[in-house]
Amino acid sequence: MSGAASALFLLDIKGRILIWRDYRGDVTAAQAERFFANLLDREDDPQSQDPVMYENGVTYMFIQHSNVYLMSASRQNCNAASLLLFLHRIVDVFKHYFEELEEESLRDNFVVVYELLDEMMDFGFPQFTEATILSEFIKTDAYRMEVTQRPPMAVTNAVSWRSEGIRYKKNEVFLDVVESVNILVNSNGQIIRSDVVGALKMRAFLSGMPECKLGLNDRLLLEAQGRTAKGKAIDLDDIKFHQCVRLARFENDRTISFIPPDGSFDLMTYRLSTQVKPLVWVEAQVERHSRSRVEFTVKARSQFKERSTATNVEIELPVPSDATNPNIRTSMGSATYAPENDALIWKIKSFPGNKEYMLRAEFSLPSITAEEAAPERKAPIRVKFEIPYFTVSGIQVRYLKIIEKSGYQSLPWVRYITMAGEYELRLM
Repeated sequence: MSGAASALFLLDIKGRILIWRDYRGDVTAAQAERFFANLLDREDDPQSQDPVMYENGVTYMFIQHSNVYLMSASRQNCNAASLLLFLHRIVDVFKHYFEELEEESLRDNFVVVYELLDEMMDFGFPQFTEATILSEFIKTDAYRMEVTQRPPMAVTNAVSWRSEGIRYKKNEVFLDVVESVNILVNSNGQIIRSDVVGALKMRAFLSGMPECKLGLNDRLLLEAQGRTAKGKAIDLDDIKFHQCVRLARFENDRTISFIPPDGSFDLMTYRLSTQVKPLVWVEAQVERHSRSRVEFTVKARSQFKERSTATNVEIELPVPSDATNPNIRTSMGSATYAPENDALIWKIKSFPGNKEYMLRAEFSLPSITAEEAAPERKAPIRVKFEIPYFTVSGIQVRYLKIIEKSGYQSLPWVRYITMAGEYELRLM
């Protein structure tokens, strides 16, 4: 077993202790002063901004959130990554209880904070980090806290993320396969960076303790089963699962099996570092007339199949900061000048595949600039869009089975959507 944390400290922005919880009795409050002194010493050195420090037999692991430092001190050889993740989970739980984690919210809720720290860590080992489970027996309302609460079954069984006794009249599961396309194109039209970040977002409204099995068109899974995919098989890389997924089962036969939490959660995230063809391509020409007028000619082209349609397309074009008197014409959609952002916003509600639309805009430039003035720094063209029923990677949910001992029938719903992430074209 990896080493345990000795104590947990919550410090203000000046390093003063707001709350600390001693779990093993082998460190003192003086450790917080030493930690903060070391932090100040390293402030000017960009090479040493690590979240882990070591001094005189004590390892300090810390994160900062708003005006609060969360720091764990340990005298053992502990798993630093595990404890840093635990500190982030503390932030999530406190935000669930107090809306926002700040010095003021900690001072106003000392009692609840100590109760949470007692339940979330025992003798230096992380225990329960699911806010929905903790909120069942640690209440923020004083009158509720007077009532003796039985801990929910989720605290005492192996499935800490789900309570027993959940009942729904209609048992449904909604699975959204959401992919974000990140693209950076340089001024020569070459793609510098492209990747796809995907997530399987699930909303489960199921009674009892259901067992779910999910099948994807994963090449390794299909090859292990000796099957060939009817469509396209994909190679999934950089996969991260929710804690409910049985990792040993996945490593063994690539089957995703799990008992889902109640409500919304991210079942799985993945990344594909493949060359992606830009789904929406934008070309822009800029003509300056006698330094008093500038004219933009913009072409937007959809580079996906005709059967798909992009919705809520928004193209942000940078314009000079002194531009006035806009005269804008578009072949589709509407365009507005946003002077606060020095940008022209072109919105197209529905953009079918294999289509091209144009925009022409003319601006006056009242400012007088020198002939040899330094060129203005050019911002990139930014594009936002959503394409329902479409994924870039070609990922497909082959099946989603739900088995529960009572034998009820459930309705699984699957939806696909692709959207723009960091989508920038430096073409102007």
